[in-house]
Amino acid sequence: MRILLFTGKGGVGKSTVSAGTAALAAAAGRRTLVLSTDAAHSLADAFGVPVGPEPTEVAPLLFVQQVDAQRRFQESWADIQGYLLSVLDTVGVDPVAAEELTVLPGAEEVLALLELRLRVLSGEWDVVVVDCAPTAETLRLLALPEALGWYMQRVLPAERRIVKALRPVLSRSVGVPMPGDTFFDAVERLHAELDEVRALLTGPGASVRLVLTPERVVLAEARRSWTNLSLYGYRVDGVVANRVFPAEDADDWRAGWVRAQATVLAQVEESFVGLPVWRSVYRPEEPVGLEALSTMAAQLYAGADPLAPPAGAGPFRITRGGSGATLHLALPLVERADVDVARAGDELVVTLGAHRRLLTLPAGLARLSVAGAGVVAGELQVRFAGDGREEQQ
Repeated sequence: MRILLFTGKGGVGKSTVSAGTAALAAAAGRRTLVLSTDAAHSLADAFGVPVGPEPTEVAPLLFVQQVDAQRRFQESWADIQGYLLSVLDTVGVDPVAAEELTVLPGAEEVLALLELRLRVLSGEWDVVVVDCAPTAETLRLLALPEALGWYMQRVLPAERRIVKALRPVLSRSVGVPMPGDTFFDAVERLHAELDEVRALLTGPGASVRLVLTPERVVLAEARRSWTNLSLYGYRVDGVVANRVFPAEDADDWRAGWVRAQATVLAQVEESFVGLPVWRSVYRPEEPVGLEALSTMAAQLYAGADPLAPPAGAGPFRITRGGSGATLHLALPLVERADVDVARAGDELVVTLGAHRRLLTLPAGLARLSVAGAGVVAGELQVRFAGDGREEQQ
């Protein structure tokens, strides 16, 4: 199973590149599904055909799906929403307003991830291509399973025991219904499904590709995305530079754009050392339809295998040396001053700007003490001293 996720700043052409890559995969004989986690679905527009909430075959072996978020919402959120509605009804909130207040922020993107899980686990597909939401939403989305996991492990069990023991007293004193077992079961089920999504998307067959246009602001966001995706354990395996002006036969106006883009493209190559940078030229017409998308993608990858498995060991690993061990976390484009590292019990807290990750340490590291930390060649290295056995992840 190969899973490819495409993300980038809004308007850079993620949907077009996703659709073209999926078309190449199907043409190579791989049963391929391309779906979107972006609330503004564009895949149907890219292929120029109607697409429904179930996989729709648009070419031999090529299926497109635009997720029906409302249906998935009812399946995964209904029990939780039901309790929240009962609380709001008790305190006199208007039913229409209550309905709006109990909708999970970012629900469409989250539920699209749950749909991705179902499609991957079905075993029907050789390749799943995901047209992700713009970068900021994607990062919040991919950080959710781990963040929710912290709550599930430390807060929910105690909260469930307390509520179960004191429900009659609390209901009378507080005046609102206390959550029942169906509520807690629904939260646990949602977490388990999201945790499974994370396992799939950080596995050896999954990777993220960054799509950008040759503009300084877009490049700056792509650089941050590479760093932050690595922080959360997601592997970036390439960069697509889209809408590059061809240098041939350029008039004075276009020549200015060519020079400006050439400067940014040189910075792209310098920024993403070690990753392939594929370029797609700016076309006189938008590539719409299977033939145009296939042609665009074939020229983009220029003979390279678009489905090649990601190289390397991944962003996170642990190595053993002497009586201690070292935790390695890839943080490309980062200096030591940009990162804050702290130990909190059996967790390592890594903070990078506005992003924070709580890394639960394997048992082999949790019983060791931190001996030091540093950033070496774009990799955070945290050294642990003491006796303990190596664990690989």
